[in-house]
Amino acid sequence: MPISGMLGPEGQCDFLGVNDIQSSLQSLELKTNAPAHEDVQMVADEEEEEKRHINLVFIGHVDAGKSTAGGQILFLSGQVDDRTIQKYEKEAKDKSRESWYMAYIMDTNEEERLKGKTVEVGRAHFETENTRFTILDAPGHKSYVPNMISGASQADIGVLVISARKGEFETGYERGGQTREHVLLAKTLGVAKLVVVINKMDEPTVQWSKERYDEIEGKMIPFLRSSGYNVKKDVQFLPISGLCGANMKTRMDKSICSWWNGPCLFEILDKIEVPLRDPKGPVRLPIIDKYKDMGTVVMGKLENGTIREGDSLLVMPNKTHVKVTGINLDEKKVRRAGPNENVRVKVSGIEEEDIMAGFVLSSVANPIGAFTEFNAQLQILELLDNAIFTAGYKAVLHIHSVVEECEIVDLIEEIDMKKAKVTDPKKKKTKRKPLFVKNGAVVVCRVQVTNLICIEKFSDFPQLGRFTLRTEGKYTCYMEDTLFVFLCKTIAVGKVVDVPPVGRRMKWRCLEIGFGSILLGVLKDVWKLEFSWGLTK
Repeated sequence: MPISGMLGPEGQCDFLGVNDIQSSLQSLELKTNAPAHEDVQMVADEEEEEKRHINLVFIGHVDAGKSTAGGQILFLSGQVDDRTIQKYEKEAKDKSRESWYMAYIMDTNEEERLKGKTVEVGRAHFETENTRFTILDAPGHKSYVPNMISGASQADIGVLVISARKGEFETGYERGGQTREHVLLAKTLGVAKLVVVINKMDEPTVQWSKERYDEIEGKMIPFLRSSGYNVKKDVQFLPISGLCGANMKTRMDKSICSWWNGPCLFEILDKIEVPLRDPKGPVRLPIIDKYKDMGTVVMGKLENGTIREGDSLLVMPNKTHVKVTGINLDEKKVRRAGPNENVRVKVSGIEEEDIMAGFVLSSVANPIGAFTEFNAQLQILELLDNAIFTAGYKAVLHIHSVVEECEIVDLIEEIDMKKAKVTDPKKKKTKRKPLFVKNGAVVVCRVQVTNLICIEKFSDFPQLGRFTLRTEGKYTCYMEDTLFVFLCKTIAVGKVVDVPPVGRRMKWRCLEIGFGSILLGVLKDVWKLEFSWGLTK
């Protein structure tokens, strides 16, 4: 209770009794002696409850303007001051890259600024009226697709940035461009909502042309629909200029673009709905990184459940029990964190070198499973060099934060998707066991990896049950000499449909070990018998 509430205007005790004053002073003393950080934590917790949190990944072809748009958002939301912008303008001018200065806000290392290409996933934060956002700026170059996958796997919403400049949209959209691959990867990795921003509308070759905007939208809608997006419910289009900030924080003036009557980017992001996660469910935190800081700290996106200080959790797949000793959201220390939050969790009971990216922090009572083999339904997109997909095919598996080499050990059945849509059960013969499949096929197969990985069935936990397969090949360019160029490509997307029950696996393993021991013993006895027979002979 404040002192002004106990004393009158003249400093006299005019309306409280002595006992009331003493009890009030004792209460005040207790509050004063309480640790200051407790109050800070309580305030932080209250703030987290007021605003929802969304991870926003920027995807698209190289040079579409992703980093520039992300930097402009941070500037418009007050995360970057004018002095910093002036510094970046001078730096960009010195490098003869005057139009890149906004991208320097997101591209922080010197290599990215010199090349003008994002390499690592940039990370930044901003707020709107109702939402706290984390921007994940994914690289657009095909050489860094694994980094893009890492960013998209943490995202709730995707912002697909498309350049309206003549020739640039076509380069990104045509075969070999990253626009198509990024959309497919985003859908596979669980990015349920997509905001398609048609950028660089202020370019001299475009000049806010409605015809150019309609042309791009008309080409993208059928492709997005074929990629699995419900265009009416899950996709929104709008024109912007990332460099000058038009139609981003506020709606455009009619003098800039007379034909656009829709909302600006901030309005769309603030009102967009995302799938709800279960705060009371089992904890699932795929680890993307770890480091030492007066203990072991793990980083990742909390996909499900709630983590509190003092919780006992399990690091899978090595089954190490740990205790939560600290939680940070962005730069704020908090007592607890809920689903969709990007967290840094300090734990005791494990050393930093015993944790790998791809491990999962999970509940002790309901831990995530760890397997080296599982059944999956795959959609074959485009195999390199017109290859065939059969048992023995090797690729690189990307599932949540796991990157692991894998092998297809068996093709179980091929699904005819046309017949699968038939409602008559008598005509619905959709499955057959193939020797091989080609581009466009949908097949159920058994996938094997060398090391234990943490996965869930897609039907139980979509975020940890969807994956992509990537492979590399080479093509030949004939110039003065023959040049071999390695090409990495996403060849399939899939979902985990079944995992072996642990009990059954262990039982069969014991039988195999027992049978092997018996067989070895028999062979030894036979060898001894033959050896002794040879001596007597």
